[in-house]
Amino acid sequence: MITLEQARKLRAVIERLAAALTDDDAYTVPEMYAHWATNTDYHAGDRRRYNSQLYKCLQDHTSQASWTPDVSPSLWVRIDDPAQEWPEWIQPTGATDAYRLGAKVSYKNKHWINDLDYNTYAPDVYGWHEA
Repeated sequence: MITLEQARKLRAVIERLAAALTDDDAYTVPEMYAHWATNTDYHAGDRRRYNSQLYKCLQDHTSQASWTPDVSPSLWVRIDDPAQEWPEWIQPTGATDAYRLGAKVSYKNKHWINDLDYNTYAPDVYGWHEA
C-alpha cells in the first residue's frame, strides 16, 4: 500500500515530467494535469484541465472565478487535438488565440487554409482560401 507521503512524491515527479511534454504530447495524457482552480498562482507554460479541455497558461497570474480558461484568451490558450487535420474553426478573441499562417480548419462544411499570420477573421470573410 502506498503512503500519503509516497503519493505526494509521485505526484511531484508526474508534474515535472508533464511540464516537459510538448503540447501535442500533453493532449494525449490530460490526466497528468491538475484541474484549474481559483485563487491559484499560475505561470506561463502551466497546463490545466477545465471543462474536459486542456489549456496552457500564457502569462503569470493568480486565478479568479471570472478568469476561467475558456473565457480568458489573454491568460489561457486551448490545446487542441494535433491528430485532427481540420479542426472546427472557433472565433479568436485576439492575438493570443488567433490562427497562425497555414492553419487548417473546417468551417461551414468546407476546409480552409489560413493565408495570414495572427488571423482573427472567419474563413469566408478574409485571409483564407478554400482547400
